[in-house]
Amino acid sequence: MAHNDDALDYVTTRGAGALAEKMGIEFVEFSVDRAVATMPVEGNTQPAMLLHGGAYVVLGESLGSMAANLWAGADRLAVGIDINATHTRSATSGIVTGVCTPIHLGRSLTVHEIAVTDDQGRRCSTIRITNLIKDR
Repeated sequence: MAHNDDALDYVTTRGAGALAEKMGIEFVEFSVDRAVATMPVEGNTQPAMLLHGGAYVVLGESLGSMAANLWAGADRLAVGIDINATHTRSATSGIVTGVCTPIHLGRSLTVHEIAVTDDQGRRCSTIRITNLIKDR
């Protein structure tokens, strides 16, 4: 896999997948130790005009899975096997920012926490994802 210096180029070139693109997710920082992406609230709301809870989860899974694959390396594949989210505030406009940090980086499992905050820096959601690493 790419060194951390090349990792953001890798993820922007490879892309984060069609769903992440539809939702407007943009990676702004990407390394094994910390991955950051933003997502607009507009276009990702539920009927009450709050950011959809599932949108937080998509942002979290996009960050956590991509970070796990960076850790896994080119010959291995990380796949999500568990994800959970606790929503503590509702974003209603602007962008949200997800900051993904590793809790555990092992040979066969990774666990990441993603803290999602609104434009004012207030935490809206906390997501934890576990990825299984396997040979390609």
